[in-house]
Amino acid sequence: MARQAPGRCPICGEKLYITRLSCKNCHTKIEGDFEPCRFCALNTEQKAFLEVFIKSRGNIKEVERELGISYPTVRSRLDNVLEAMGYRVDDTSVRDDVSARRKEILDALARGEVSSDEAVKLIRALS
Repeated sequence: MARQAPGRCPICGEKLYITRLSCKNCHTKIEGDFEPCRFCALNTEQKAFLEVFIKSRGNIKEVERELGISYPTVRSRLDNVLEAMGYRVDDTSVRDDVSARRKEILDALARGEVSSDEAVKLIRALS
């Protein structure tokens, strides 16, 4: 099994660059300065989270269930992955997601799918 190249310098934490590529088949070697892919910047924990997220097809409830974490924790980890990949995280979308999740909880309460105590706990966890 091939080893994975680190995406960050173990000394200073800055992004590493690829300077040499080689082909195991024909032994061609290419040297230069190459940008690593955005996924290479992720640490092991972020890659594991992203794997579960993709396997769940982005279904946050499924990610919550599989990892045993709350909605805010899923959102926080997703934001962390996005930032590590160089994307800017917009606070407005986070607030909109929390509002949507709060509405889902209240709708589940109205349908009798959760108790009032459970709904209160879930809503408090969003804060």
